[in-house]
Amino acid sequence: MTPVFAHGNLRLYLLSLLAESPRHGYELIQALSERFGGTYSPSAGTIYPRLSKLEAEGLVTKTSDGRKTVYEITDAGRAELAARESELGAIEDEVTDSVRRLADEVRAGVNEAMRSLRADLASAAREAKRGRPADREHTSDVHPTPRQDSNAAVRDAEVVLNDFRQQMRTDLRSRAARGGLQDAVVAQLRHELAQVRANVLGTLK
Repeated sequence: MTPVFAHGNLRLYLLSLLAESPRHGYELIQALSERFGGTYSPSAGTIYPRLSKLEAEGLVTKTSDGRKTVYEITDAGRAELAARESELGAIEDEVTDSVRRLADEVRAGVNEAMRSLRADLASAAREAKRGRPADREHTSDVHPTPRQDSNAAVRDAEVVLNDFRQQMRTDLRSRAARGGLQDAVVAQLRHELAQVRANVLGTLK
């Protein structure tokens, strides 16, 4: 995945989120995920070292709230935000551009999977029309009946569909683990699959 924040910008953006209200680390991760429409969710290994550095610089403080550690911006942190207000505007523009870019990457992944599915279905259909080579080798003197051809095609199609399902599940879970999955992607997947089904059924008429 392409970089989301330029060097040093995430640190300033965390300060701006804490200026809105005190938060613990997971809440900051959630807030960033929401700002990016679910296309990006930073890891704890990305957030907590930056919070520790902000604390060491006196820009935030932390207190314990039960089992959670809550971070709060200090007066020094607010002063830095005020001094770099123009940079924050540029970062917001950067976030908007990153959301678009990440969404494009997710759509490209889905589109590639759909192209692969279409190719696999077309290959299975061609193989079904020719008959199964392995069957012909063992039954060279026996011509398969239309029903046998159909059953073989169904089995081949099921293999193709299962392969696609497993690959798509792996791809989507990988994206979701990085916070890169949106409702729009699911809607697009549903639409594309419906279109593929309609196309395949059209060849059966």
